[in-house]
Amino acid sequence: MASSSGNDDDLTIPRAAINKMIKETLPNVRVANDARELVVNCCTEFIHLISSEANEICNKSEKKTISPEHVINALESLGFGSYIAEVKDVLQECKTVALKRRKASSRLENLGIPEEELLRQQQELFAKARQQQAELAQQEWLQMQQAAQQAQLAAAAASAGSAHQAGSAQEEEEEDDM
Repeated sequence: MASSSGNDDDLTIPRAAINKMIKETLPNVRVANDARELVVNCCTEFIHLISSEANEICNKSEKKTISPEHVINALESLGFGSYIAEVKDVLQECKTVALKRRKASSRLENLGIPEEELLRQQQELFAKARQQQAELAQQEWLQMQQAAQQAQLAAAAASAGSAHQAGSAQEEEEEDDM
């Protein structure tokens, strides 16, 4: 079989997936467990055969990644040419689904708002943020000005108070001299 390591689970399709396919394909047919196991092994061997051939084709074309074309060429070279039309249909369907998923995941598509409107809203938000930043800077500047004025008033009051005390002390000295 496909595995020589003795651990078949590493190289087989999950049995649940095969059971689901069997039930969907043959809903009214009972399939024995050993027949299910045989289907799993056949599917695994088929996949191994196709992927090995596709890998050889890929290597011959000096590519590092197996492409759908390599798989299609592998089917042809192994004598499964009758599957190619259906494989191409499935490939196109997969590409369509993948494209829809990419589009669905796009936030712009999900919003349903034209890009021009989103840009206008973004510019509006930037303008509001700049305005708020300017207002905060103005408030900080006013607070610093008020603090400086209060410090000047406190310094003036302190110097006036010390001048008054100095004058009082001089008057006391003059009274003592009398």
